[in-house]
Amino acid sequence: MQQNDKPQLYSLSRRKMLAGLGAVGLASAGAGLGTSAFFSDEESFENNTLTAGTLDLRVVYEASYDSDGAVENMADAAMGTQDGDPAGMFYDLQDVKPGDSGHVEFCFEIVDNPSYVWACGDITQGENGQNEPEMAVDDTPDLGELGESIVARLSYCDEVEGEFVEGEEIVSGSLVDVFAAISDGAALDGDGMAGLAPGEQSQYDEEVVVADGPDYITGPCLCLFWEIPTTVGNEIQSDTLTMALEFHALQARHNDGTTNPCTPGITTRTGDGFAKQQEFATGQETSFARGRFGDNGPSGSWEVAVGPDVGSADTANYVWTPGNTVPFSYAYDGSGNASFTLDGVNVVSAIPAPSGKLAITTKADEATVSVANLALDLDGTAVSLSGPDAITATNDGPDREVTYLVFDTDAADVANAFTISGDVTVDVQGDYPGSEEGVAFDISVE
Repeated sequence: MQQNDKPQLYSLSRRKMLAGLGAVGLASAGAGLGTSAFFSDEESFENNTLTAGTLDLRVVYEASYDSDGAVENMADAAMGTQDGDPAGMFYDLQDVKPGDSGHVEFCFEIVDNPSYVWACGDITQGENGQNEPEMAVDDTPDLGELGESIVARLSYCDEVEGEFVEGEEIVSGSLVDVFAAISDGAALDGDGMAGLAPGEQSQYDEEVVVADGPDYITGPCLCLFWEIPTTVGNEIQSDTLTMALEFHALQARHNDGTTNPCTPGITTRTGDGFAKQQEFATGQETSFARGRFGDNGPSGSWEVAVGPDVGSADTANYVWTPGNTVPFSYAYDGSGNASFTLDGVNVVSAIPAPSGKLAITTKADEATVSVANLALDLDGTAVSLSGPDAITATNDGPDREVTYLVFDTDAADVANAFTISGDVTVDVQGDYPGSEEGVAFDISVE
């Protein structure tokens, strides 16, 4: 029996601002895959935007879908040119299953300047309820497995005398792995060579003369191939996923190819109460870290902790100096281990894999707890925060104040290593009751 008949929808809103030199053009694309009716994401094929000069990027796309050996090139629904039109989709697949496969090809037409081309993307997943066969093999009712179950590769490709030719592979693995690899931006090479660092890639500069239209610049196409192996079982039943791709063209003149228009930005916001209850889909955290004000007392009266929960956390003692500002950092290594450091005191613990948002919660009872200068690093890349970078709780009365700041990260953002860092100041008043739980700050991981 289906537990939840209504599909969950997710919106994608990252990387809509470009920062670069010279003329800049943008087009983006997206799709949904799943095993039940879904895919209503209006944001999945973003508008092409002309932001400066006379450079314009058009993306010509074409998709195919193979189910039970019947290949469909989806000429009406999944091919066209993205050039300033409202958001649309290149895929709307409502019943994919083990053995299905497909690909989508993106080719670029740039008017009027040779350009550096970049690709970046996001992916979000949902469990979308569980039926009885899925419940028998899937013990994570809040996490979809479809993205991890799809085998994918991203490659250069082209058409030579009407024949499709696949070029060098850029990245392969699960669909989640592929999108994680390009989430911070991938510089595409105008000669179709893989593995080049930004600044080493060639510009797209192949000129095409059109008799009855504007001439344009082009280069290698980009192809995403995917397949659900027949070894995948009932754990993906009813799961949903939505993916979005963006393509950016930056005028090559006066640029060296290192400017990354996909530099990620994460939205932050603040609120009252516990972040896990207010912001996390399940109302619970998969892991946490905590710095609480205490007296560096006997065993069990800890001030520093990290782990899956309070009962199994690794802990240490720390001597607070009220009013002093000290640094802290929380780091996940991408392989199931987290460390929390408060003013040089470090604790380490194994934790479940993160799956979504990150948050800071401040708690104050006859005290003030201030967290400031927050910074977020995703897989070695510092991200810009669109919103506040500080949160404070203060109380001088009978009730404790609890406030939070949440980072709107998603599963792809936190699939690999990440670090949260900042400064914390704790100041207690004369009538502070002495409870370690009353004055603290938590880092919560969805």
